[in-house]
Parts: sequence; C-alpha cells; structure tokens
Amino acid sequence: MDTYLQDRQSIADLMTGWMHRDLAEWDQLRALFHADGVIEITWFEGRASDFVDGSMRMGASDLRTKHLVAAPVVTFHGSKAIAETNAMVIAENAKLQVGCSVHCRFYDEVEKRAGVWKIVKRQAVYDMGSFTFPLGIVDLDAETIQKYPSEYAALAYLLDKSGFPVRRVFATKGSALEKTMKDAGQAWLRS
Repeated sequence: MDTYLQDRQSIADLMTGWMHRDLAEWDQLRALFHADGVIEITWFEGRASDFVDGSMRMGASDLRTKHLVAAPVVTFHGSKAIAETNAMVIAENAKLQVGCSVHCRFYDEVEKRAGVWKIVKRQAVYDMGSFTFPLGIVDLDAETIQKYPSEYAALAYLLDKSGFPVRRVFATKGSALEKTMKDAGQAWLRS
C-alpha cells in the first residue's frame, strides 16, 4: 500500500476510533491524541487527557451517548492534515426521559510525529439537532433551551440538565465561528 493510502487509512482510523469513547475504552481513546492534544466541544474545552477523565465521569452519570462517525474528508500538507468528518451524536438521560440526535462535523487538526498520525486539536461544527423522547413526550425547560443555538440546543439542554453545562457558543453550519475555525485550521496546516 502506498504511503498516501496508508496515511489516509491511519487518519480514518483515528476518526472512527471515537467509538472507544462509547465503549468506555479510555486508554484507547487517549491514544487517539498527541500528548499536547486539545479538544473544544459543547461541554468540554481543554487538554484531551482531561477530556478523557471528564468522559469517564460522564460515563458514570445518567447520561449515555453514542457517536456514529462517517469517513473523513482529509487535506494533507506534509506531516499535517485537516480531517472533517460527519458525525451523529445520540444521547439520552433515562432518568430525565429525554434524549437528542445531533448532526455535527468534527474538524480535526492531525499530525504525523515519529511516524504516527494522532489528533492535535478536535473541534466541532453543529449542523442540526432535535429532541427524542424514548418513553413519550415530557415537559422541557424552554428557558434553558433558548440559551443555545437551535443547531445544538437539544444536546446542550441534555448536557446542562445532566450536570455537564455548555459555557459558550460553538460553531454552527455557515456561522462566522465556523469560518474562523476553518481559517485558523488552514493557517495551521500551512505553517
């Protein structure tokens, strides 16, 4: 297999490796990131290693999540690459009897160091989302829902009510934040 195809496959494996989070395979999840890797998503911003610790706490809570991850679109520049990957986040808090389904895109800066591709920075762009009601419709707190952009309001609501608050606005499809994120990613790629 030529180097280009090997590199593409290695990066695709990083993206689908997010399944380790859903399976509570914490060491494998940590291994997706370089030691200095960071992540910025709805409920967490900081070092990837701290994210894994937070995910362990989330895994022990009433909140359950599942991530469906597609194949990435990858742009290479030497030992760096940008991977943009469609994903669905499906979440549920059985105690609250409410869930959500959110379509997003992971926007990853990945780098090959010592011959190994790993994630340097993971961010997300939220495209659309909705609530789910596994046992029938329940009343929701409209004031909390309205604090967030509609593209991820259902997810943010569920996170907030489960003890994992969303503290700032994140990129949504076509937003200025998405453009800023992608401009910064391209600048990193070319540096």
